[in-house]
Amino acid sequence: MNVDEKFELIKRNTDEIIGEKELKEMLKKGKKISVYCGYETSGDIHLGHLVSMTKLLDLQKAGFKVKVLFADWHTYLNQKGDWDFINKQLEKWKKGFMASGLKNVEFVKGSEMERNVDYIDDVFKLAVKNTLSRGLRSMQTVGRDIENAKISQVIYPLMQIADFKYLKVDGALGGLEQRKIHMLALESMKYIDYKKPFLIHHELIPSLKGPEQGKMSSSVKESMISIKDSEKEIKSKLSKAYCLEGSVKDNPVLSIIKLIIFPRYDKFEISRPEKFGGDVSFENYGELEKDFSSKKIHPLDLKNSCAKYLSEICGEIRKGF
Repeated sequence: MNVDEKFELIKRNTDEIIGEKELKEMLKKGKKISVYCGYETSGDIHLGHLVSMTKLLDLQKAGFKVKVLFADWHTYLNQKGDWDFINKQLEKWKKGFMASGLKNVEFVKGSEMERNVDYIDDVFKLAVKNTLSRGLRSMQTVGRDIENAKISQVIYPLMQIADFKYLKVDGALGGLEQRKIHMLALESMKYIDYKKPFLIHHELIPSLKGPEQGKMSSSVKESMISIKDSEKEIKSKLSKAYCLEGSVKDNPVLSIIKLIIFPRYDKFEISRPEKFGGDVSFENYGELEKDFSSKKIHPLDLKNSCAKYLSEICGEIRKGF
């Protein structure tokens, strides 16, 4: 795989790459690039997480050294559970990630890395240099009950900045909800004597309930599909999913196909009776989106085929999980 091919794989299904020029230079020089993605180990692993897990597989194929941070301390600071619950979830998450194909990665338990004097010193340096309002703004899209924010939730982004240094990575992968914290990181790395990282922001799956619910989230059970859901549950949830005929915007079914299914399959097949056009096959997402937007594909047919592929993917993960 040459540099251009690697970069196309890196860019697939992303919204933006901050530090794109620097990242390309590293690729051209043949540097071993390290990247991480952090996860709060609170609820079940769901399709929103599977999007970033899929991107990590892309980055691995592109030659990156991948690190997965199970951010147990961040989970606690963001009021997502007590330590007993968080530690039990962490073990489940590790098994789930490995079962998804992420085996040759470095798994890091956050508290084991973060509970040291040098790390805490750097967090304090960042606390001195950043305002309270700036810290709160950075948490707006990731914080729980941010209207009644606890002091712990302002410590959270400072720790996330320090994580880059102590993980010794060149960059990070995250959804767009991480952007405010990542921008704060770019402005603040100088305070802890660490280089500016590149930042890859991937697309997000909209809520199954529709655009008023935002992105897929474990905080709204009806809005998401867990990798533990059975074939019957997946089909049932997708049958009720928001999917207006001909509409691409905020369409979770199309997003699932684009971000999770197509990266794993060479083609996407839709089975339907001859009177409705018969079976049809697509070799890339662009063709599928074009036909759906021109109303050549009915939402129910799209949902049924999506459920079939998604059940296969989640079923394979459950075998090892």
